[in-house]
Amino acid sequence: MTAQHWDLSEVSIRSIAVSAMDNNVYLITSRKTGAQVLIDAADDVPAIDGLLSSASGDAQVPTRLDLVVTTHSHWDHVRALRSIAGRAGVRTAAGRDDVGDIDVPTDLPLAHGQRIAVDGFELETIALRGHTPGSVALLYRDADGPAHLFTGDSLFPGGVGNTQKDPKRFASLLDDVTARVFDVLPDDTVVHPGHGAGTTLGAEKPQLAQWRARGW
Repeated sequence: MTAQHWDLSEVSIRSIAVSAMDNNVYLITSRKTGAQVLIDAADDVPAIDGLLSSASGDAQVPTRLDLVVTTHSHWDHVRALRSIAGRAGVRTAAGRDDVGDIDVPTDLPLAHGQRIAVDGFELETIALRGHTPGSVALLYRDADGPAHLFTGDSLFPGGVGNTQKDPKRFASLLDDVTARVFDVLPDDTVVHPGHGAGTTLGAEKPQLAQWRARGW
């Protein structure tokens, strides 16, 4: 998967895929202030540094990484976290029920509905329980276009995340995805998953009943 770039009115979004597991790393940059949020410091510090460098022209002022958000605690999403989070001025955030499983201190434990204020933009936390207890998605609402939803490993094209064939975990995840995402967000919402290609809610919504029936 090659690097991708979305130019929005108030922010830019860039992404790269790292590691043999095709982990997506996302970077949101405020055009006005240069403040940045990195979503999932999954692996490959040099590649992440390249991503940060590629966004240097996306703002009217010098860019600076302010926050790293981890969508969930699985090892393949945190391999570069210690290195990136150890830099001056960089804070960390993760779902509060996953904090204990992340081997890097979390500055900002996240709850469902919590708003993450960054200088120049805001993200909304959506807890999607099931892939891990504290899995979260991050929502950016663009004033001039579709919303952008960063789902980690909770929602992909064709289904929800892996729940290891546990019926309770699957029901929890699908219930949260249905009630907190599909039932409340527009169909044109762009979905940015933790691995592989993106999609939209409208493309996936017709499959919800099928996902529930098949149990994964």
